Amino acid sequence: MTNQIKIAVIGIGRWGVHLLRNFLAHPQVNVVAVVDPHPERLAAVKQQFNLDAVVILTTQWEDLKKVPGLTAVAIATPATTHYALIKDALQQGYHVLAEKPLTLDPGECRELCYLAEQHHLILMVDHTYLFHPAVEQGKAVVQAGKLGDLRYGYATRTHLGPVRQDVDALWDLAIHDIAIFNTWLGQIPVKVQATGTVWLQEEGSRELHSTSQGLADLVWLTLTYPDGFQAHIHLCWLNPDKQRRLGIVGSLGSLIFDEMSLSSPLTLLHGEFEQQGNQFIPINQKQIVLELETGEPLERVCSCFVGSVLNNTPSEVSSGWVGTELVEILAGLTVSLQQGGKPVFVNEPQG
Repeated sequence: MTNQIKIAVIGIGRWGVHLLRNFLAHPQVNVVAVVDPHPERLAAVKQQFNLDAVVILTTQWEDLKKVPGLTAVAIATPATTHYALIKDALQQGYHVLAEKPLTLDPGECRELCYLAEQHHLILMVDHTYLFHPAVEQGKAVVQAGKLGDLRYGYATRTHLGPVRQDVDALWDLAIHDIAIFNTWLGQIPVKVQATGTVWLQEEGSRELHSTSQGLADLVWLTLTYPDGFQAHIHLCWLNPDKQRRLGIVGSLGSLIFDEMSLSSPLTLLHGEFEQQGNQFIPINQKQIVLELETGEPLERVCSCFVGSVLNNTPSEVSSGWVGTELVEILAGLTVSLQQGGKPVFVNEPQG
């Protein structure tokens, strides 16, 4: 078994540049090619990272098929292109790390997962938050029962842009918080609901993931889990109040992941009620800021992918099947959104 892989990065937009940076810094990775349809981007990263002249810079995906010994590809292109690119890459024998979402269709996701298994290849999705130290430690806190009986969850993800033209705010933003709730709870939802509002893009490109009025800028959604636990999520890319906050409330306290708080991103808030006559009195209130390991989550993603490829062992945290589960949930939420918030069951076999 070799201890180094040859990789190509496909797509060097806002996120692809970060993937390239991490793979260039990884001691077990040899970046042999970079692909992007915009020549000016290729020129920019060549200068930014002082790329060696032997690194192939091309606007054509097909050129990678001429690269000898290519082991894997990292795909950071628009979601609408994922299915065709990933399928072709797997058929060429390349391991694949794909930006989220895996594709925009659950059936396509399942097909790609089976194809990867058939060819004994790694298919991993870059769900970066699942590698965040706060998410990892939060899972341990919740599953250790430190919150008592779980009551409900909530999350807010808002900012002023970026506004997407290919998918709505649901598909752009919700996947992060859904992934965190699923991980902390150790469950996946059985029922979902979503409502939305459109302001900016009432017409235009909205092939799959929109209401009949256009691409939703504001979305409210509810996830219901097998044990009855519910999580409520607020998403908006038209709100200058930037928030990245998620919490789970239990009978003994709450666990808060606030990404915008650099000093205390993960906080355990103890507090419960004691009944005195017909009154409920708060007791045992205290706040504990949890210490976290250091390290960039995306660096962990890249290292996990490299390890999975070298050991030919799928990632338990963010495999293609994990990505498929999340796309199935988003697809159910899209149906609910298009039907004005009608509940949709998402754990039933697809016909």
